[in-house]
Amino acid sequence: MIKGVKINMELPADAVNFIDDDKLQGLLAQTKEDLPRARELFKKALDKKPLTVEETAVLLAIESEEGLKELFDAARELKRMVYGNRIVLFAPLYVGNSCVNNCKYCGFRRDAKGIVRKTLNQQELEAEIENLEKYGHKRLILVFGESPVYTPEFIANSVKTCYRIKSGNGEIRRVNINAAPLDVEGFRIVKEAGIGTFQVFQETYHKETYAKYHPAGDIKGDYMWRLNAMDRAFKGGIDDMGIGALFGLYNWKYEVLGLVSHALHLQKTCGVGPHTISFPRIKPAADMNIELPYEVNDDEFKRIVAILRLAVPYTGLIMTARESSAIRDEVIEFGVSQIDAGTKLEIGGYQNQKGEQQDINKEQFVIGDTRELDDVMYWLLTKGYIPSFCTACYRMGRTGEHFMEFAIPGFIKRFCTPNALITMAEYLEDYSSEKTKAAGYALIEKELQKMPESAQKQKIITNLEAVKQGTRDLRF
Repeated sequence: MIKGVKINMELPADAVNFIDDDKLQGLLAQTKEDLPRARELFKKALDKKPLTVEETAVLLAIESEEGLKELFDAARELKRMVYGNRIVLFAPLYVGNSCVNNCKYCGFRRDAKGIVRKTLNQQELEAEIENLEKYGHKRLILVFGESPVYTPEFIANSVKTCYRIKSGNGEIRRVNINAAPLDVEGFRIVKEAGIGTFQVFQETYHKETYAKYHPAGDIKGDYMWRLNAMDRAFKGGIDDMGIGALFGLYNWKYEVLGLVSHALHLQKTCGVGPHTISFPRIKPAADMNIELPYEVNDDEFKRIVAILRLAVPYTGLIMTARESSAIRDEVIEFGVSQIDAGTKLEIGGYQNQKGEQQDINKEQFVIGDTRELDDVMYWLLTKGYIPSFCTACYRMGRTGEHFMEFAIPGFIKRFCTPNALITMAEYLEDYSSEKTKAAGYALIEKELQKMPESAQKQKIITNLEAVKQGTRDLRF
């Protein structure tokens, strides 16, 4: 137990530290560029087989122009093979920013000066959800500060509110969570509310650096409590797990090896790897005054995405609006499968006018891509991507181990492409600008022309026509 915190933070007897620091540091120091070996690993990844930590280190050692080109080409091809040309869209909804931690890089930290503290009340939460639905969103991730105020019951009630509120044809069909690590019973309570993925980011896998940025007396100061979070989530019934690291706190290559180590640990102990991996770069925040000797530049960021894509071919990769529209435009092809759009980080921000300026004293960090959802939709369409609001796998039981049975062999496209087209058509009919609608239906026609004649193609055409006639929530 930690003073002032009611959660039981006693680790389960089977909790292990699967981050072997000596091994990871040794791999980074000793692994040299070896293009023939790297090409063997490109082939393995393109066979949709996950890489070991040692094999991932071989990709991290690539520095030559020739090798990097082949790395990016392989990542681009693997993304196409596994995920097709779809990009899943979601929006973050910040419910409250109360926090008992003092993480040195975070705008919501306990001692941050000038920060506006707020937790949405029931009426405000409902208004946020209604506005998100009016924009066209179907998938949300609820974000909570790390505080005893945000109990499992509080989080569960927020999830239930999201599913309950309907506005016209709008509805939220999947709610993911980014919140403090819970005990097993806490995870079970949240799971019973019908959540999708539960995210817990380790921030940094390097234990010494973790202690540097997370004071020892805080909840988050307990490295192992956080590292073991997804194991407890699985015991609580959550088989859609999201992991991540905050790049810029320590050596980016070490963090990649940490993420791969985490993924392999979950696959070994739970029988299923993480559903998603996030790789945000640290950004300016309110009252942040720290040196960052490990900041990640744009070229390194591209390598992070490509290497993760190849190392964990079955895992969704999330690139957030922390990144600018220009960087997202450049990096998305190397392996990203999910992005947020129309993002507001202020508590209650979706009740503000579109295009309103950011207020850093009301946000966790500065966002780079401030475009509205419809603008992001149009951008994706002009690049040949299918924007998807699909939630079918979650609601039809294709999660966790069952999802991997489809995803690892690459068969997920059988479900995802049709569902992406149908959910995109819903958006085009209900929320789209005329420009985006024209681009969307042009892409749908192009996708249909690529499909061979089959019963499935005819069902897709039938469902698309039904959407035009007003039917909603059709899925494969």
